[in-house]
Amino acid sequence: MTTSSVASLRPAPTMAVYGLACIFLYLVPAIVFLLPTSLVSAELASGWKGGVYNWVATGISKPMGFLAVWCQFAMTIFYYPSLLGFVASTLAYVINPNLASNGVWTALVIMVCYWSGVFLTSRGTKGIAGLASGGLIIGTLIPGAVLVILGAVFLGQGNESAAPMTAANLLPQWAGLASLVLIVNNFLSYSGMEMNAVHVGSLRNPGKEFPKAIFLAMGLVLLIFILPALAISWIVPAEQLSLTAGVMQAFDAVFAAFDWQWLTPIFGIMLVTASLGGMLTWLAGPSKGLLLISRQEGYLPPFLQKLNKHGVQQNLLVVQGLITTVIALGYALIPNVSSAYWIFSVITTQVYLIMYLLMFVAAARLRRTHPDHPRGYRAPLLVTLCVVGFVASLAALLVGFIPPSQFASGDLWIYLVIVAGGALGLGLLVPFLFYRFRKPSWKQPDPSTETETEVAES
Repeated sequence: MTTSSVASLRPAPTMAVYGLACIFLYLVPAIVFLLPTSLVSAELASGWKGGVYNWVATGISKPMGFLAVWCQFAMTIFYYPSLLGFVASTLAYVINPNLASNGVWTALVIMVCYWSGVFLTSRGTKGIAGLASGGLIIGTLIPGAVLVILGAVFLGQGNESAAPMTAANLLPQWAGLASLVLIVNNFLSYSGMEMNAVHVGSLRNPGKEFPKAIFLAMGLVLLIFILPALAISWIVPAEQLSLTAGVMQAFDAVFAAFDWQWLTPIFGIMLVTASLGGMLTWLAGPSKGLLLISRQEGYLPPFLQKLNKHGVQQNLLVVQGLITTVIALGYALIPNVSSAYWIFSVITTQVYLIMYLLMFVAAARLRRTHPDHPRGYRAPLLVTLCVVGFVASLAALLVGFIPPSQFASGDLWIYLVIVAGGALGLGLLVPFLFYRFRKPSWKQPDPSTETETEVAES
């Protein structure tokens, strides 16, 4: 479950521009972020039901709990444009590769796919989850394995790697902070571990089995992330690499080397199908968690809490969709599609990191204030893990405000305004306004028998 929820080919082009140094850039956040997040969230989930809201509300305060669950929801507003931007560029290779760098095409695909997802989700379709059940195999493992194998054969035939593969290239070249900014994207790649932590109580021996599962999953995730990124760097020169279409660029190039270009659109469809299936399964989840908490505590106005006849939070999804549509237009307005993709990925990461900062603080406080509270799993060196995770998350959040060396739009202030406005405005200002102007009449206890476990799994 952990491997399927974290591993993906989508971030591979982002790290492929670093060539062999991508190994270092994947290992560092795995050690300082993925590992602390996994073990800390496992202890919290095994001791307190209710997901991140209850963890932070109990460990810090209810307002901070609302901020945490809000950020878990709000990050999806920017996550969908970046995910569907990848879908648009991949789909372009099925229709016309020239569309991959067309901002208007990208914006249209984002809007059509998102609103189609809202339509399906709002009807309460029961079979949506099944659409993504094979996503790990169809859209990640098979394409990734083919890319790596053919890339190795490509090198074995005497072709020269587009990126140098020597020991001198193991570490990224230092050219100021901007040269390392792309590492921030890996924090988003590794996020979501707290979702799977709610199942730690199902293990027969959580104290032994969960750490083993985490380390095994980390190894698999690193292989899935690193090997395809290396394969892309062998085939596509960094200066030609698109952050959204890089995977398809590599497939197209390697298939061309073997005269198999007819396979390119087939693999494009496989990647698109897996991404869309994943989007549908995520679409209602985070918003449902926010909705249930808001009905209990009155954090959102009644209009946003309203359910349709299928019991789906349609109004919340529609408002989210309107904002997503505005963001999608950024692809049409920002000259470089890769730059737009990077900006939205950074905003997504920063909003999500606010939640992780609160989670690490709450976990450390709960170990101190509730030392005897029953826990199915106790993370070793919890406070140390919390400190490492908090510092790494804060550093990644701050570094995100620095444009990467690959950012091509040229205007530093425009970049800062977009990123700061998106991350701080949506992640801090909006929930503050909801909390500041809430009314007692906003409380609407859910008549259904939703349990705390269902909230956590949302």
